[in-house]
Amino acid sequence: MSESIRFVDLIQTRIDGFLDARSSILVSIADELAPIQAYSRDFLSGGKRFRALFCFWGWQAVRSSGSAPEDAGVSPGGALDAVVSVASALEVFHAAALVHDDIIDNSDTRRGAPSAHRRFERLHAQNAWQGSATSFGTGAATLLGDLLLIFSDELFDEGLGELVSAASRRAARTEFNRMRLEVTAGQYLDIFEEIGWSSQPDTDQLARAERVIIYKSAKYSIEAPLIIGASLAGATIGQLEALRAFGLPLGIAYQLRDDLLGVFGDAEVTGKPSGDDLREGKRTVLVALAREALPGGARSAFDELLGDPTLTHQQIETLQMTIRDSGAVDKVEAIIAANVARAIDAIDAAPLGSQAKAQLRELAVTVTRRAS
Repeated sequence: MSESIRFVDLIQTRIDGFLDARSSILVSIADELAPIQAYSRDFLSGGKRFRALFCFWGWQAVRSSGSAPEDAGVSPGGALDAVVSVASALEVFHAAALVHDDIIDNSDTRRGAPSAHRRFERLHAQNAWQGSATSFGTGAATLLGDLLLIFSDELFDEGLGELVSAASRRAARTEFNRMRLEVTAGQYLDIFEEIGWSSQPDTDQLARAERVIIYKSAKYSIEAPLIIGASLAGATIGQLEALRAFGLPLGIAYQLRDDLLGVFGDAEVTGKPSGDDLREGKRTVLVALAREALPGGARSAFDELLGDPTLTHQQIETLQMTIRDSGAVDKVEAIIAANVARAIDAIDAAPLGSQAKAQLRELAVTVTRRAS
């Protein structure tokens, strides 16, 4: 079994144990909280665990480099506990972000199953409760997301508690706090672009879409987990700079692949309806590049359809064909390839452990060539 697979197993075990402890508290308060307990466990079961893996290999890259200070690791009895708990916290934070994101986007599904707010709506309907099922679903799912944020912070603090080095604790916490601020800002920019794009010059659309990618996804998905893991191991400034130079372009490539899947992905593989981003009106780099290439009349027709939640299957296919014919897909694929190459170049000569660098190169391919 590879080191990455073993670490993912440790993450699931850690999350399960944490939820077991918190579930007993919830159930002791009231039986009505049982769905919160069950849905928390469902949303934290499985997944690709990319953020946890980047955290782990950021830690290993520094720890195995020979430059990590002796007191920067875990306490003698802690073994992997610090990095496992911190990486688990990142996964729980991600689950919270997905719950809130699905509410914002009014998404029906997540990973092939009903999204959290839809599950609560169904619960309302099954029990014939009074009032609006939609309002209950939105409110209950919002609170579920909030609870997962609390769990994430608790797990993060438990991990930091295993560290001997106060400097490592401060560095990791500072990056975690910054990550949460930036991804929230990026999420706001994302929803703003859906309604505010028409008030901005067409010449700014691509730059604005790139800004959303950086703050909503690139930093949060790859760069921040890497830096948090490296900070746990007492990384030097040079090591942090190398990992940032790897993580940011790779994060951009990761999100660009996600944008392609959001338009062209196979629903049975992605767990989301094909063309979902088109119904939501996501103003992605893919869309910006397509609009740049379209003549005025075709661009207006494209804009009129994009963001209509009632788009038919045929209209989705029309938009997909328009995007392909514009050359935007090929341009995005080229940008992905260029960013992956840039990321790999950034760590080739970096002062990091050789095995960890090899694993990071492998992960770079995995996260940018995925089908879901």
